[in-house]
Amino acid sequence: MDPRATAFLRLLTIMDELREQCPWDRKQTMETLRPLTIEETYELGDAILENDVDGVKKELGDLMLHMVFYARIGKEKGAFDITDVLNGICEKLIHRHPHIYGDAKVKDASAPISADEVKANWERIKLAEKGKDGGSEKSVLGGVPRGLPSMVKAIRIQDKARGVGFDWERREQVWEKVQEELEELKHEVDSGSDKQAEELGDVLFSLVNYARFLNIDPDEALERTNRKFIQRFQYLERESRKDGRVLGEMTLPEMDAYWERSKTA
Repeated sequence: MDPRATAFLRLLTIMDELREQCPWDRKQTMETLRPLTIEETYELGDAILENDVDGVKKELGDLMLHMVFYARIGKEKGAFDITDVLNGICEKLIHRHPHIYGDAKVKDASAPISADEVKANWERIKLAEKGKDGGSEKSVLGGVPRGLPSMVKAIRIQDKARGVGFDWERREQVWEKVQEELEELKHEVDSGSDKQAEELGDVLFSLVNYARFLNIDPDEALERTNRKFIQRFQYLERESRKDGRVLGEMTLPEMDAYWERSKTA
């Protein structure tokens, strides 16, 4: 037997045993697992940003456990089981990759399909599927989860709009939009209007758009800056303490001297 199948069956067996024998595992529901799953997802993200390959492996295992846990609960409810889950995603992948498993129309039949065309095709197929289902969620943006963090949601909104051709043509145009939004924000701030928050939101949204044209994940870029700031600020705290200084009693130029040293420490 394929060792991958053996390992997966082992996990399913352990999950069944825990669900039947462990008091904590028996007590869990989809609702109680949800915050834990979100936490594990962020831990995976941390490991990826730290380039911690062993950490990625560990966190993937934790998430895999959660996936089979949800499937076990679904089976108990008579709603679905792990076989349904796996077959469902397999069928979805096959249907949404017609350039691999069927005939896909691309702009130039003699050229291989590009990653951008694959992404756009995915969104079109996804929207068509929703229409066939007869559901009310037929909007291109209807599939963006409401609970996503705001920056991640902005990325997904823009990706989906791009998938149906609603997008800027050149990144220079996007940069002009960023500058336009900055001017509008400055105007509202200078006039003391009540539209400052709205204009700041427009600036952030346009910056997310520009990051997309630079092939930069703005959420990851911001997180890396967060971590850099923490490292430098903690250096400031640590080194000033060694010199017998009290952080709250130092002047800004004095603190800035430590900050500049932290950049080359």
